[in-house]
Amino acid sequence: MSHGKTAFVCLPCRASYKQPYDRDRPQRICPRCARPLIHAGSAFAPPPRRDRDAWRVLSVLLNAGVGFHKSCCGGPGYRPRTLREVRARLTYARRTGEPFARALVRYEVPWGKP
Repeated sequence: MSHGKTAFVCLPCRASYKQPYDRDRPQRICPRCARPLIHAGSAFAPPPRRDRDAWRVLSVLLNAGVGFHKSCCGGPGYRPRTLREVRARLTYARRTGEPFARALVRYEVPWGKP
């Protein structure tokens, strides 16, 4: 039985590559620019290359450590899709002291007093 594939992303090239995941070989290199690829997860669906805002959102998510890994009961859960949603969650995280990665995956941002 073959192993499932997972996505690796190059943010500068705005490219995604599905490759078999191998724990012994964690670092992958982009074939276009030779920079290290970021492991995005098996439930990742890349935005179109021309959609700069979506790639900016993706850059914030991946650099904060938020991945697109499948859980036992479905997909990866909520992920913001617009810069406005990202800004709202980062503002909330700064005000409350919540880690960025946890604030970014919140479905709703509570705007009451922290």
